[in-house]
Amino acid sequence: MPVELAANQVQRGATARSQSSRIGSVAARAADAARHEDDVGVLYVGERGVDEVPTAGSFHGADAVADTDEVGSVELIEHARERLALVGRHPWVQHNGNLHVRSLPRFAIAATSSGIQRCGRNLYCTTMGTSVDIDRDALRTKYREERDKRLRTDGNEQYVEVTGIFERYIDDPHVESTEREPLFDEVTVAFIGGGFAGLVTGAKLHEAGIDDVRIIEKGGDFGGTWYWNRYPGAQCDTAAFVYLPLLEETGHMPSEKYTHAPEILDHSRRIGRHFDLYDNAVFSTEVTSLTWDDDARRWIIRTNRGDQMRARFVAMGTGPLHRPKLPGISGIETYRGHSFHTSRWDYDYTGGDPSGAPLDGLADKRVGIIGTGATAVQCIPHLARTAEELYVFQRTPSSIDVRNNHDIDPDWFTTLQPGWQAEWLMNFTTLQTGGFAAEDLVKDGWTDISQRIRDKVLSNPGQEFTRETFIKAYEDSDDEKMTEIRSRVDALVADASTAEALKPWYRQLCKRPCFHDEYLDAYNEPGTHLIDTNGRGIERIDAAGVWANGKHYELDCLIYASGFEVGTELSRRSGFETTGRDGEQLSDHWAGGMQSLHGIHVHGFPNLFMVTLSQAANLISNVPHNYLESGATIAAIIDHALQVDEAEGSEVTVEVTADAEQEWVERLEAGAVGRMTNSPDCTPGYYNNEGQSTGRRGVLNSMGYPEGPVAYFQYIDRWRSSGDFEGLEFQP
Repeated sequence: MPVELAANQVQRGATARSQSSRIGSVAARAADAARHEDDVGVLYVGERGVDEVPTAGSFHGADAVADTDEVGSVELIEHARERLALVGRHPWVQHNGNLHVRSLPRFAIAATSSGIQRCGRNLYCTTMGTSVDIDRDALRTKYREERDKRLRTDGNEQYVEVTGIFERYIDDPHVESTEREPLFDEVTVAFIGGGFAGLVTGAKLHEAGIDDVRIIEKGGDFGGTWYWNRYPGAQCDTAAFVYLPLLEETGHMPSEKYTHAPEILDHSRRIGRHFDLYDNAVFSTEVTSLTWDDDARRWIIRTNRGDQMRARFVAMGTGPLHRPKLPGISGIETYRGHSFHTSRWDYDYTGGDPSGAPLDGLADKRVGIIGTGATAVQCIPHLARTAEELYVFQRTPSSIDVRNNHDIDPDWFTTLQPGWQAEWLMNFTTLQTGGFAAEDLVKDGWTDISQRIRDKVLSNPGQEFTRETFIKAYEDSDDEKMTEIRSRVDALVADASTAEALKPWYRQLCKRPCFHDEYLDAYNEPGTHLIDTNGRGIERIDAAGVWANGKHYELDCLIYASGFEVGTELSRRSGFETTGRDGEQLSDHWAGGMQSLHGIHVHGFPNLFMVTLSQAANLISNVPHNYLESGATIAAIIDHALQVDEAEGSEVTVEVTADAEQEWVERLEAGAVGRMTNSPDCTPGYYNNEGQSTGRRGVLNSMGYPEGPVAYFQYIDRWRSSGDFEGLEFQP
């Protein structure tokens, strides 16, 4: 059935009447066009959803499919028919820069320019690009004003480390650790971390015939971030067809374009089973030290379970989103109500489950949530539907673009040809980083902004392509995109003051872009209250609740959606120190910034491999793609070392030379360019070290291959496939 949406406000302010008139005009033109297209079917939205009417003669007159510029064409109607068939049975609403439609019962408009997407619960729209005049100077001023409100001198130090009295926030709520005897054995390869980095590397080693592999994981199972993130509504923000690794190898079809956390966790387990990685794994085990024994030429791995394992090779993939952090708000330790971090969701208290069952334990509770980033955006709709009162404490709003999630058609999936995932991965990476491809296979918000930039550059073929040209195209495209995103807030949020507070005043890539179809609607729930602090943040916490804007909010439950540590010391995030040859600690080797070859090898740390983003592709829009390439590279190197062993009759160690490490760092640093996130248009966040300068050390810790991710993936494939492994020494 069509959802009866409120039709009393088409657009706020003085433009409401003129826009309402335009909508009526489009409706009339659409209906007239449909009546005259006798040779094609016409789509309409009726009581049973979207159906195709065989002829125009049976057109009901209540609904139509039309373009705001070219209505009634056969091509348009056929395109709309195909798009509607893909996404299901819901009302449709057109949305572009001039027309922001909150709702029109039993009325449907579709446009062809960039496809049709879901923009709210049971609400679909198409983004055609904005034609609104943008005062770019005023916008720059607004961005800087909003940024300056949020700048803090303490930067990353504003957060509290989860130690001491806060250590309970990192307890594992999913399994109870069982006693076992300490391990004093030896393995060929040990991998620290059981998330996608460890799973992918383990899989690549298995494919190379190297099965003596042990994954050491502090959680109770594989999954990494997805073992911990089981909060309601959790799902990937990058399309599952490129986000979930090894789909072809495991034979798995994602159920949705953006799969939810339970399916991602299940896929992690599937990889573990498929590649026999459970056989030698140890869970609920935290590494406490990693030390190279030069005499034995082995790594000694000590853990909190009393283990003293030995491994010839060690790889580390503790992940960029690994250790929860808490906001450093005065009085946080005094709160006496119930509290937890979103990465350790307490379903015993809230009711519900990770699959989306109602959080019925909150029906009589006053709940507060601190944070409005990617995690909060996903769980707030569930809290809003169930809590008696929900208070969302906001310092900076996220940008919320269309998600347009939908189920995957099994029949369509069977048409994919062998090698499809590698093709999709490169297609996504190419388009997302501004490259050219004949087709956008993924079609999401990540590729949208990049294609806008590319199209603007190409719109003037006579101009010289320079960095300045690119920046101008980026800024113009982003201005249009963010104008659409802010307009979408007006379209979906009923209260004008709440809508205004939810508008992001910064560039889309300054913070983690969010995509959601229900988050903004959550603020229309009568018990949901946005407590916007105008960039200042919460004043303090006391035993009974939270102080913000000079007002006290009493709470039964306080949820911290404050994210994970980013930019802190590796030894702090991982929980252990790594000691290499001659007693040198990795934290000392990297005291002035990361030094490596390919982000994998570190001089002075033989037979050690890092799996990270930095000093490699540094593709943040699809992190697992980085891991696939690193895993394949590590497997190729270890396989080669074992072959050299056999040829030489003795074991070799693998280590990058000091010169190769230095040359790689110098190459990357020479080509490093200023990040868009460090622009004065960017509000503080973990993308830009909370708005604080990182200096050279920060550049080294975050820089990637100068020519971009696609070029790096091509380079590293050639490097490992050559068999020369230039820059490494295999020493007996």
